[in-house]
Amino acid sequence: MFKSIVLIGAGLLLAGVVSAEEGGMELMKADTDISNTDSLQRGARNFMNYCSGCHSLKYLRYNRMAEDLKIPESELKNLMFTTDKSFEGVQSALPPDAEGWFGKQPPDLSLMARARGVDYLYSLWHGYYQDSARPWGVNNLYLPAIAMPHVLVELQGLHKAVYKNEKDGAGNDHLVLSGTEPIAAGLMKPEEYDAFVRDLVNFLDYAGEPIKDKRQSMGVFVTLFLLVFFVFAYLLKKEYWKDVH
Repeated sequence: MFKSIVLIGAGLLLAGVVSAEEGGMELMKADTDISNTDSLQRGARNFMNYCSGCHSLKYLRYNRMAEDLKIPESELKNLMFTTDKSFEGVQSALPPDAEGWFGKQPPDLSLMARARGVDYLYSLWHGYYQDSARPWGVNNLYLPAIAMPHVLVELQGLHKAVYKNEKDGAGNDHLVLSGTEPIAAGLMKPEEYDAFVRDLVNFLDYAGEPIKDKRQSMGVFVTLFLLVFFVFAYLLKKEYWKDVH
């Protein structure tokens, strides 16, 4: 049993490492906080304005989002672009045959933060750079040959790839992609763009498990209860067995 648990844990850890190194780059830290309602509200706005045209959140209903994020009904309607029924899930505006536009159908993002992690998503939106060889004129440090255009380019601005020389096993020099640097400013300052993306990723983290914040809070109380119960159980055990030699 113990061996199985160890193997499962090792497998999950390895999967996380492989995911983190898909593009060969170290991931940036998202530092999200799903207890921050203001951030989640801004993230919902960012998602609906920049992402919902192509991506859905089919497992998240509008009325659940409004209740959790304390969004008034009058403002919720401003976020509902494809329906007027608040009990429906968040659907994209793309037709079912949009695969021909991008080479693949844009995925539903309901569980993306749980599948890839918030650091990956935060890094992805910082990893775009110009690449004329790609269909949309951009590539990404963290997901090479990415099919998604850089929809936030007007906010972040344009970046170019930066390379460095590295020696291979034979001692020969070759260029390796090491990062990006700005070549044209966007509408936002770098710190403003960081905050924008952080709110967006925070919202996707919430969308993947709307009850996550409550679950984590409850977990603290359950753990404290078990610790207190353990003390009383241990004292009771000592009382029962004190005369047994």
